[in-house]
Amino acid sequence: MTRRASARTRTRSLRARLLVLVSVTLVVVCAVTALVATLFQRAYLMGDMDDRVRDTAERALGGASLHPELEDDLTFLREAGQPAGMLSARLDEKDAVVFAAVVAQDAPPRALRTEQRTALAGLRADGAMHTRTVPGLGTYRVTVLVDGDVRVLAGLPLDDVQDLIGGLVLIETGVAVAGLAAAGSVCAVVIRRQLRPLGRVAATAAQVNRAPLGPGEITALTRVPARDTDPDSETGQVGAALNRLLDQVESSLAEHRRGEEHVQRTEERMRHSEERMRRFLADAGHELRTPLASIAGYAELMNRGTARVEPVLAWRRVSAESARMTGLVEDLLLLARLDEGRPLHSGEVDLAAVVAEAVWEARAAADDHDWQLELSLEAPALVTGDETRLHQVVAGLLSNARMHTPAGTRVVASVESTGTRRVIRVRDDGPGIPPTLLPTVFDRFTRADTSRSRADARSGGSGLGLAVAAAITGAHGGHISVKSTPGRTEFTIELPAARKAGAGAEERAVPGKPTPVQCT
Repeated sequence: MTRRASARTRTRSLRARLLVLVSVTLVVVCAVTALVATLFQRAYLMGDMDDRVRDTAERALGGASLHPELEDDLTFLREAGQPAGMLSARLDEKDAVVFAAVVAQDAPPRALRTEQRTALAGLRADGAMHTRTVPGLGTYRVTVLVDGDVRVLAGLPLDDVQDLIGGLVLIETGVAVAGLAAAGSVCAVVIRRQLRPLGRVAATAAQVNRAPLGPGEITALTRVPARDTDPDSETGQVGAALNRLLDQVESSLAEHRRGEEHVQRTEERMRHSEERMRRFLADAGHELRTPLASIAGYAELMNRGTARVEPVLAWRRVSAESARMTGLVEDLLLLARLDEGRPLHSGEVDLAAVVAEAVWEARAAADDHDWQLELSLEAPALVTGDETRLHQVVAGLLSNARMHTPAGTRVVASVESTGTRRVIRVRDDGPGIPPTLLPTVFDRFTRADTSRSRADARSGGSGLGLAVAAAITGAHGGHISVKSTPGRTEFTIELPAARKAGAGAEERAVPGKPTPVQCT
């Protein structure tokens, strides 16, 4: 049973499918090439035969024209130089065969029998070429020419031409078979060598999946070899992404071990950390296994469908899953850097411009929502921070609103500048966030769909978006919060104003209520 299952797995592998596809392609190409070559060769040989038959018929017509009154005169067949096997016949005015003979080898011409003459009947004197099988003589290429009242039929045997064509077909077939065998062997070796890195990456992923992660059983996780992490290849990108994710997993596992050393002093904190760590490992392992399973098991998944998948499509899927894994690892690396307190790029950022740009991008990505921008500014909405990361936060909130609300939902992004605080609000009139999810909405790997077997692994995100937004906001000295009820969900980001903007605000502030600016 195990042996049969293993054999069935091998036949469904991507390597076997690529080899079959290449072999079939080579067979089709060779067959078409041989067919076209045979047709051209046959056309050339038949054209040469037709020219010879026409010359023979013209000579025969010239000889018969010397005695037009004799309908059974074929004395010209006795002339020297007539090819053996040539046949000729005299026809009456109704194109009926009157007399016919064939040139014999080293013997006088021999008259045709009745059944042989019958095989030549029905030919019109139009100069066209015809193929007829004459009993006892074989296949002939014949034509009928007319000169006044003289009608002459002449023909030459086709056996030599047909034998030559058959020999050419046999030679081409032998060469094609030998070429296909050589090409198939080369392709098998090349495919095997090219897919070895992917096999090693899949084997590493399988080892990681089997590694014990329970308390007291944590060991060093296997890494993808350095030769399989070349960023210029799709397989290398997958291997590098896997190694980066494993680094994060091992780092988290190490932190978990350090937490166990303080279990007696902070038991409640340890339990919480353990639960969070297990959740992290389970979600990270799920997010990792999904693209790896799509790569390593792609051939098996293709076998379940009805359409054949070409190798180019397989490599595109590998590249897409690699990009997805890279995005997950980049989010994890960003969270790790922020957790370590590493500083972000710092500069003066205009929040109004950042939010406006994010709204326009959201509108371009999903025009089935009602996107609106509101500005209520007492002073320029300037903060000190990393413009790219702040744009990432706003774009992530707008993306969440787009993904988790139905078409037609109104989404409003607003910027307020009051005193020393700069506030960004993103609200929508969608169905809202479930109350049970609100307390943990900014935790890592928190998703509305907690299922580990989603129909579409790319839907719903990885659950890191809001965690990243909270970490970036905190790194800027700000705070993010959410309030949600059915029909109204609002995320609020509060950031400290830039020092220059704060000082200038006191000088430029205008008494009275600020005038809101709304852009739809």
